[in-house]
Amino acid sequence: MTENTQNMTVVVTGASGRTGSRVADSLRGAGLTVRAASRARGFDWEDPTTWADTLRDADAAYLMYPSDVGSPAAAEGIGALAREAVGLGVRHLVLLSARGEEQARATEEALKSSGADWTIVRCTWFAQNFSEGPLVEGLVQTGELVFPAGEVPEPFLDVRDIGDVVAAVLTSGSLYAGRTLELTGPRLLSFREAVAEIAAATGIELRYTPVPARAYGEFLTGMGVPAEEADFLVEVFEGLLDGRNAHVTDGVRQVLGREARDFAEFVRESAAAGAWKR
Repeated sequence: MTENTQNMTVVVTGASGRTGSRVADSLRGAGLTVRAASRARGFDWEDPTTWADTLRDADAAYLMYPSDVGSPAAAEGIGALAREAVGLGVRHLVLLSARGEEQARATEEALKSSGADWTIVRCTWFAQNFSEGPLVEGLVQTGELVFPAGEVPEPFLDVRDIGDVVAAVLTSGSLYAGRTLELTGPRLLSFREAVAEIAAATGIELRYTPVPARAYGEFLTGMGVPAEEADFLVEVFEGLLDGRNAHVTDGVRQVLGREARDFAEFVRESAAAGAWKR
């Protein structure tokens, strides 16, 4: 930890979510003060008049856009919030972005042009997507994961590593300012292999059924997802799941000096916690 970081206050957007909760835990573990930004605490991404009270007197912020970092609304929202943060004296902004998602580049550029000391954390598919969020419902209720990933391998990333990396970035002074970090897990697995590892650890019969992205979009609209949002997600999946991310990086090790957590560790701990119990 560098000098003058122990008294830092960090705004964490999405602090109750998949990444934000782990970021908050890691920041607190590093001795930083966390200021959770949520609607329950008066912060609303869709209402810019709520931003200043959350940002004022903070030193840094972790930015996670709630729908998708590649949506047009994300570029506009992140850019506007970043400019307001800079105007209020918030020095360092860390953006959660998506590795390989071309639609996210406009949001990244909006942050870069804000005048902030910025760091972009480009992450691959989260391991915790199998234990938290919409994919879990199928595994628990029907024993089936239906998803448009084909047999493409992915280096699944434990979100706890995201939290630890963000904490290291913000306690390292300007070392990571102006840098883009690509984070992956240490091992490539197809979605079929990932589901098989979960099945082996839990003793539950689980299966993976790949479907075309367009068919998955129709499934989403049938579940009540607005057609425009479903079309956007189909476009993202068609790009992200074409094999472009089928290689690992040593981004976690470069920042933390240790290897990224393995998917097997995530599965073992999540199974013990009852993540897939029916």
